[in-house]
Amino acid sequence: MNIFNKRKEQLNRFKRYLNKFPKKTTEKKVISDQVEVCPHCKTATTKSDLEKNFFVCEVCEYHFTIGVKERIAQLLDHNSFEEFDKEAKSLNLDDFYNYQKKLDSAIESTKQNEAFVGGVGKINKNTVCFGVLDSHFIMGSMGYVVGDKITRLIEYATEKRYPLILICASGGARMQEGILSLMQMAKTSAALAQLDHKKGLYISVLTKPTTGGVSASFAMLGAITIAEPKALIGFAGKRVIEKTINETLPAEFQSAEFVLEKGFLDMIVHRKQLRQVIVKLLDLHQQRRK
Repeated sequence: MNIFNKRKEQLNRFKRYLNKFPKKTTEKKVISDQVEVCPHCKTATTKSDLEKNFFVCEVCEYHFTIGVKERIAQLLDHNSFEEFDKEAKSLNLDDFYNYQKKLDSAIESTKQNEAFVGGVGKINKNTVCFGVLDSHFIMGSMGYVVGDKITRLIEYATEKRYPLILICASGGARMQEGILSLMQMAKTSAALAQLDHKKGLYISVLTKPTTGGVSASFAMLGAITIAEPKALIGFAGKRVIEKTINETLPAEFQSAEFVLEKGFLDMIVHRKQLRQVIVKLLDLHQQRRK
């Protein structure tokens, strides 16, 4: 028997061996697609039950990462949201390696053109400027388009005297855009200074994660700053800080609870109560303006 026939016989034996095992059915795959496992306590939950519970684990209260559609559905009045600058997209201006591929992949997976979606909506019939950073889109990083969209939304809120609500979830400034991304920190902060000068209301909601250039600019400049439980909030990473100062940091370092204790937050609010709390804040703001 030559080598070719020998290899062919080995392949046939391997195929016969594999046929002994039952094949996975499509039904099993569908069932697995309908189940979500909590990263914290490993409890399995159906996606429909998880959605009914605001994407919070019923066992350990872990807050799952959610995107723009879920935030809009949970916080805004039904069908009240009108998106601004929907067609704006980032360009690979510096010809950064693989950046365009990452942008295309993020657009395809999220069905959004950028990490930030903002516009006008209503909360309990109160008109607000509302924006969400989505960590599913290149970790919600802030490039020049994200910074520009946020700035334009802030300026619109200032002009129309609408309350501004931003939901932050970001890894920071987008490194593929270099200095252009870092410039957005100053641009968004300057726009917020104008909003504050006009006595506008800005509610910043920090979720997991809020880090880097976003945490060092508009995310921490709210008139009211709220965080979800256990949210990661900070600038540099914990390991980077430990190596820099040559000290071991507490286990709870950069958690929302730790940041609240140090005075950088006004409150921690469970996701189920977030809309209710925001409604109360909007009512107080309206009374103050009267």
